[in-house]
Amino acid sequence: MVVALVIFIITYILMLSFQRYRPWIALVSAAVFVVLGYFGLFRMDLLSALAAVDYNVLLMIGGTMGTVTLFIESRMPARLSEILISKVPNVKWAVCVLALFAGVISAFVDNVATVLMVAPIGLAISKKLKISPVPVLIAIAVSSNLQGAATLVGDTTSILLGGYAGMNFMDFFWMQGHPGIFWGVELGALVSLAVLLFLFRRDRQEVSAKVETEVLDYVPSFLMVATVLLLIAASFIPEPSSGIAVTLYSLRSGLICLSICVIGVIYTCIRDGSCEIAAKVLRDLDKGTLFLLFGLFIVIEGIRAAGVIDAISGMFYSISGDNPFLLYTLIVFASVLLSAFIDNIPYVATMLPVVEGIAALMNNGMGAQPYVFYFGLLIGATLGGNLTPIGASANIAAIGILRKNGETVRNRDFLRIGIPFTMAAVISGYLYIWIVWGL
Repeated sequence: MVVALVIFIITYILMLSFQRYRPWIALVSAAVFVVLGYFGLFRMDLLSALAAVDYNVLLMIGGTMGTVTLFIESRMPARLSEILISKVPNVKWAVCVLALFAGVISAFVDNVATVLMVAPIGLAISKKLKISPVPVLIAIAVSSNLQGAATLVGDTTSILLGGYAGMNFMDFFWMQGHPGIFWGVELGALVSLAVLLFLFRRDRQEVSAKVETEVLDYVPSFLMVATVLLLIAASFIPEPSSGIAVTLYSLRSGLICLSICVIGVIYTCIRDGSCEIAAKVLRDLDKGTLFLLFGLFIVIEGIRAAGVIDAISGMFYSISGDNPFLLYTLIVFASVLLSAFIDNIPYVATMLPVVEGIAALMNNGMGAQPYVFYFGLLIGATLGGNLTPIGASANIAAIGILRKNGETVRNRDFLRIGIPFTMAAVISGYLYIWIVWGL
């Protein structure tokens, strides 16, 4: 167990130190675990390693990314942003509505892609009104991070939770007779919107915007809607008992997302008489995240086989004992602090089996339902990234856009918005999850 723990810690340190090479570090670490398994340090071989990979999650992420590329290319998000901005009276409401719109889009689209879609509108408004675009884009980034936890397809962490806990699209809205995590995220969005309105209370310059962007094609918008509707429909399919149907059932969400993407690419290629869009979809595909997750699934299986997961679970349990509220609180706020400085994807992937292990130890070994702890993990890890400029990829993307436009982004500029926004959203979501799922 000690050897596996040391390798795991080294893997994390290297991923934190060399973020550009995270996928390759994860893949090399996975290979090391497989080799050590053949040497007998723990029970793990190549077949068990490959079986530990959640291919449904990988297919969902890849397929959704492709459809999002088509959606952005259609220019529909930009037009929707302009329509919203044309309806507001002043800068304060323009910024807040734009941030809220980014959040709504981010519930179904990757956070970084959302920032890339909405940021140009924020820049254009800032230039026209002669105001600094720095707080505008920061508000867009933190809002997109918040809503990523709202639905199954909103963020990689949500997809990880859905795959690990066997949750379907509708479970995020209503699950086992209780309102799902979606409503906790939306409560956080409303509270954090009040925070943004307060922070921008002095920006009352009048806004006049035109709806100028022309949508090039409405089909990608229909494909986005079709993805959501088919994921909902798939949640009602009964699980088969045996045969190849079981495998297809376990991959159903991923196959839906991939199929919709392929349909969209084929349609666009036929429409344009060119396969350029297929090349663009492949270029824009975040292959680094897919390789990172592939490697992490194997690494986590390795530390599980070595007993590390059980040891970490035992450590958490020794702190909280059989007090579920203390454990829930520990998971939420430890996740907030850690996710402020480390990427939440490997963190959530690692902590999901830990949380499951802790729940199994509760009630003097009788076990407890893990969902309140799963949701606490997702709330803390997803929203915690908003505390710092480096805590989430969307924040880094927004700051990169600002710097490309000649803007200087100081840490205090980000923290002035990030800290109150994050704490308002986390605390409201934290209380909601406990009241609905913990009491």
